[in-house]
Amino acid sequence: MKRWIKWTAGGALLLGVVVVATATSGLYLAEQKRNRYIDIKPRPVAYTTDAQTIERGRYLYASRGCTDCHGAQGTGREFVNDGKGTRIVGPNITPAGVVARYQPEDWNSVIRHGVKPNGRPLLVMPSEDYNRFTNDDLNALVSYVRQFKPQEGTQAVVELPRPAWVLYGLGAIPDAAARIDHQLAPSRPVPAGVTVANGQYVANMCIGCHGADLSGGKIPGGPPDWPAAADIRPGANSAMARYPNAASFVAMLRTGKRPDGTPIQVMPFESLGQLSDVDAKALYLFLTAPGALAKAGGAGAGVGHAPASGEVGLNDGVADAHLVRVEQPQGSQHRPSNVPSVSSGLRMPG
Repeated sequence: MKRWIKWTAGGALLLGVVVVATATSGLYLAEQKRNRYIDIKPRPVAYTTDAQTIERGRYLYASRGCTDCHGAQGTGREFVNDGKGTRIVGPNITPAGVVARYQPEDWNSVIRHGVKPNGRPLLVMPSEDYNRFTNDDLNALVSYVRQFKPQEGTQAVVELPRPAWVLYGLGAIPDAAARIDHQLAPSRPVPAGVTVANGQYVANMCIGCHGADLSGGKIPGGPPDWPAAADIRPGANSAMARYPNAASFVAMLRTGKRPDGTPIQVMPFESLGQLSDVDAKALYLFLTAPGALAKAGGAGAGVGHAPASGEVGLNDGVADAHLVRVEQPQGSQHRPSNVPSVSSGLRMPG
């Protein structure tokens, strides 16, 4: 009996040591990962004041999730606070905020690639959803945001429990920059319409939560009590089976409720409700298309919003950014930038 007690106590002690060592290692690796230097050479965004382009940018800002994190006026907002240690605040992106000194290439780096102007990864930015933007759509979105009036607002805050930082450090929760192919060419334009091609382009906004292949699963970086994202690929086990037609699917986007009246949690309905009927129906068509047509591992690869007459696509089909290297911070190595690096600690700007 005494020997059994000793073995049990010894095993518990060893397990405790392993847990502490793993946690310590995870926190150290998290610090290294969030301060790693990602050297990309993004193409500059073309600024414009063209009314049609600005209107397209307004629509993208309202319908692609930007308002959920940055607010309708771009002044920032708290969008996650579970009272259990997870609190996330989107920053002010008016000219009085974090973007004040952005250069044309910085917008591309942040939005498409999840990389700050100083070369470090953004911790909470769904850039995988925006990486497939056409050059014209990226230009439109940035041009619209640059029209915001300077206003006081919030600073970015990312507060996570220590276990979440451990998982981040160990690679279980990757940031957007780690999931993106930074040398992938932007999507090529496709005319707006209720088509599979347009729906494939719109579906890129689903990648961050539902995964590159839209198979669903635990939402990366989400609080532990968040439900898993649904599998929205075609098939018997797909959540899309609940929607017998486009009208029922569009109604869900507008109301946040399933056809049986039950509410859906977590989904960004403030933005989804702003999708046009054309884009919403096209998305339904793509998500219910048979077989290979609805595989979104490259959702939007090769398609996107067609430029209106008079607009010029910039380098469509050409690699958007040249990834030079990714490395851990070493001494004074840094990418020249007017944006300061984040301070150390577990409470970090995103």
